[in-house]
Amino acid sequence: MHFKELSGYFSTIEKTQSRLEMTEILARLFKKISSDEISCVLYLLQGKIAPLFVKSDFGMGEKMVIRALVKALRIEPRIFMSQYKESGDIGLTVERIRHGMQTIEEGDISVKAVFDLLKQMAEESGEGSQERKVNILLRLIHILDSLSCKYVVRIPIATLRLGFSDRTILDALSWMLTGDKSLRKRIEKAYHVRPDLGFIGAILKKKGIEGISHIIPELFTPILMMRAERLSRAEDIIRQIGRCAVEPKYDGFRLQIHYRKIKIKNEKLKTKENEVRLFSRNLEDVTHMYPDLVEGIIKEVTVDEIICEGEAIGFNPSTGDFLPFQETVQRKRKYGIAEKAKEIPLKLFLFDALLIDGQTLLDTVFSKRRRLLSGSFIKGKIDSSTVFVADEKIIDDPQELESLFEKSVAKGLEGVIAKKLDGVYRAGAREWNWIKYKKSYSSKLTDTVDCLVMGYDVGRGKRTGFGIGAFLVGVYDEKKDVFVTMSKIGTGLTDEEWKTLQIKSQKSRVKSMPEKYVVDRNIACDVWLTPSIVVEVRADEITKSPVHTAGRVMRPTKTGKGEEVDVPGYALRFPRLERFRDDKRPEDATTVKEIEKMYQMQKK
Repeated sequence: MHFKELSGYFSTIEKTQSRLEMTEILARLFKKISSDEISCVLYLLQGKIAPLFVKSDFGMGEKMVIRALVKALRIEPRIFMSQYKESGDIGLTVERIRHGMQTIEEGDISVKAVFDLLKQMAEESGEGSQERKVNILLRLIHILDSLSCKYVVRIPIATLRLGFSDRTILDALSWMLTGDKSLRKRIEKAYHVRPDLGFIGAILKKKGIEGISHIIPELFTPILMMRAERLSRAEDIIRQIGRCAVEPKYDGFRLQIHYRKIKIKNEKLKTKENEVRLFSRNLEDVTHMYPDLVEGIIKEVTVDEIICEGEAIGFNPSTGDFLPFQETVQRKRKYGIAEKAKEIPLKLFLFDALLIDGQTLLDTVFSKRRRLLSGSFIKGKIDSSTVFVADEKIIDDPQELESLFEKSVAKGLEGVIAKKLDGVYRAGAREWNWIKYKKSYSSKLTDTVDCLVMGYDVGRGKRTGFGIGAFLVGVYDEKKDVFVTMSKIGTGLTDEEWKTLQIKSQKSRVKSMPEKYVVDRNIACDVWLTPSIVVEVRADEITKSPVHTAGRVMRPTKTGKGEEVDVPGYALRFPRLERFRDDKRPEDATTVKEIEKMYQMQKK
């Protein structure tokens, strides 16, 4: 397929509001392209040249891209900037200017050829790399038509934003095979184990649905992490899963560890290397941030290969106490890593194993997974080791569970996790195999809510300097694949938190409300943001609101000229920011289904 034709699909998708129509358009595209092209197309649809978990930073800021475009289009910088300020979109600006130019020779270039050039651009490094990146972009502008230029220039600065999620692509892959969404759950199950759309798409294109039936974990490809349900009473937990394993609930970073032992790399020098990768909950490779954990894993692991999960938490060697999340979070950084590692050492508590020495454990019961995990690491001491297998106790008594919970909280931890002994690992799912039992507060709502920041109102008074006065947050409606509102937050943030939110918002601003948002017009924002920023919010309780759209049901008016609220939505009472959750994707936000459960729980 020529890239010009693919750009036509991009344009049609960008103009489409209906999720179903978008799915059908993508399915038609997937049917048309070859099995050799589908991986490239699936990555490009995400504005990437690799899976999400592979670092592929183009290293090109907006100014650098504009410099290349001005040179390629042979236009005065002031003229380009004038049109850019008017449109607010680099891609649209390039399309308009390029459309009126007849002096640049256009050529038919394939999707694969464009993909390879973009990949080369991202991989350029070292002395002179910036100039080489610019030259590649110049070449693309010269040979592509105006519509293709619009989309190509958005990719290096991560602003492609076609308005759909991974879920829509999974629906479209099912539609490609059957003309409906009937295979979506089977495809999604495979994707949760191997979250690489290019890989999944290529297998489906070549071998059909049976090709993904036996997909297993692959070292150094992160598995989407299983999530826990929540209950607020020990009696309810024992009633739900019976005799169970209970572990401390650490308040730190959840990490997935991939390790392979390389026995001898160089026969002459007798050198030995071991490969370790650490992935965060949102599939980001964070290995470089935690050199102390990498060293500890290599030192204390006893098997040749392992994929396991754990929680890293800050530790005070002087007092023997665990540090609160606000201090632990300082370890997540790009610079000054070694210095901060000395200041805030981490302890990694492992709690599950997903693969050991080539044997996948996803369908193995938890009690056996846990036993295998315990045998895979040296048992260390808290003052001298870095990596530990988390403590656990097998119980079936609510009072004993309550006692363990109180002891955990007294140590400065969040609470406990109860795990079903015969439960399997459901990648990417939230099931009753794990149940969170967290701290109880004086408010009715005993747990926090992970919300997406959807937009904000401009600041007034003291907050004028921040540019944000209040921000709108929402949760995820899994059934409809949209984000729905629950609250506007305008108080309780420190100056530093307002500044952080303002900085994070800069890359996500868009001119109009994203199609995936369902927002009542009475709470529309001054500035809208694409789905990107997840925050943890604490509130006193969940209430009902006719304005907020989480769980709200509308009905036509008797006159047929509008709609009125039939069932009020859910809202947060006295919400306040707990922390930013950089480790979570937008789709990892709390779901409407979970909100409904939390609303019922607070009544008990």
